[in-house]
Amino acid sequence: MATDIIMPQMGESIFEGTITKWLKKPGDKVQRDEPLFEISTDKVDAEIPAPASGVLKEIKVAEGNTVQVNTVVGVISTDGSAASAPAKSAAPAPPAAPEKKAAASAPAAPAQEPALEEDGGERSSPLVRKIARENNVDLSQVPGSGLGGRITKQDILDFIEKGGAQKSATPTAAKPAAVPAVPSAPAPIPGDLVPMTRMRQLIAKHMVESRRTSAHVHCMFEVDITRIVNLRNKLKSAFEQRHGARLTFMPFFVRAAIIALQQFPIVNASLEGDNIRYHRNINVGIAVALDWGLIVPVLKNAGELNFLGLQRSITDLGERSRGKKLKPEDVEGSTFTITNPGQFGAVFGLPIINQPNSAIMGVGGIMKAPVVVTDKDGTDSIAIRSVVHLTLGYDHRLVDGAVADQFMALVKKTLEGWSEEVG
Repeated sequence: MATDIIMPQMGESIFEGTITKWLKKPGDKVQRDEPLFEISTDKVDAEIPAPASGVLKEIKVAEGNTVQVNTVVGVISTDGSAASAPAKSAAPAPPAAPEKKAAASAPAAPAQEPALEEDGGERSSPLVRKIARENNVDLSQVPGSGLGGRITKQDILDFIEKGGAQKSATPTAAKPAAVPAVPSAPAPIPGDLVPMTRMRQLIAKHMVESRRTSAHVHCMFEVDITRIVNLRNKLKSAFEQRHGARLTFMPFFVRAAIIALQQFPIVNASLEGDNIRYHRNINVGIAVALDWGLIVPVLKNAGELNFLGLQRSITDLGERSRGKKLKPEDVEGSTFTITNPGQFGAVFGLPIINQPNSAIMGVGGIMKAPVVVTDKDGTDSIAIRSVVHLTLGYDHRLVDGAVADQFMALVKKTLEGWSEEVG
């Protein structure tokens, strides 16, 4: 008995997909619904589960190839018979010349995606191991939420934030120091010509189109969020215990933007030819940086969510983005976008508009700075405050500078005078 593995249709408007990675090789046992291969489409990158339990008998479509939906890409033997030789399209390429090695192997693993390695038993990427080394973290102590127990970037960052750093500067006695494994795909070498991944091609296309389409203008506001920082520090432990979700800063910024979008609907609008589409709902796209690219999942009807609902939705979209669990509808229909370059240390950014939105808000890094404060008697003094720089990139064809500044002034006022219940 055999079961065909089909290229799925990931949405009504999607007609083809690119196989970026096979997670099993011919001869491997597979379980039904276990992730079997990864695909990239015009909308999302996703892990595709096995349609049946058995043995992967044949790979018909090699990594890096693009095929129409409903194409048979492989076969699972459900009676336990041995695997057959891979199809010609899936056979490994002949050895490449040394100077072409990186370029030849690029279809086998996206250039932007770090190879997974076994670090003393813990599956992790070079980025994760780098973060662990810099913070003296023993990876054996970090629970992995990725495929097969893989430790993701978010796993290591969560572990450090919860106080797990500097627990062990050396490996435990029961476990000898690990010897770094050789990456499954070599890093690009200067001078090599490496094909762009499907995701990188789409990012490049969309960025150029947006610059060509919208009349980009940016304004920046400095915001004192000391009240919010103190509130979060006070409530984050109880919040996580009560709701089972981490309390992050992002829902504060999203909520403030929603309040401003309700007051200035033109910022939530889109151009359609010579007409303006005023959207009924506020659908906030949240840019998520991945090890292999960038994606913008969408908080649908965000204006109807309370603070807890925003936090849970933001966390869910982030986790499903990193786990390649998003569906096409999860990345469609945004009316406004928020991006957070500050998480990597940027003071501020000048983001490109996510079409067909008319605006995008960038959140810079939160840092302490000396600020002139005025008390109720009008006396000035200098105090150490937590500040953040927010940038609004807007389409000047649709949004006037005065409106953009008023919009951001309201965002600033909401954040600095935060009074909403956090939960």
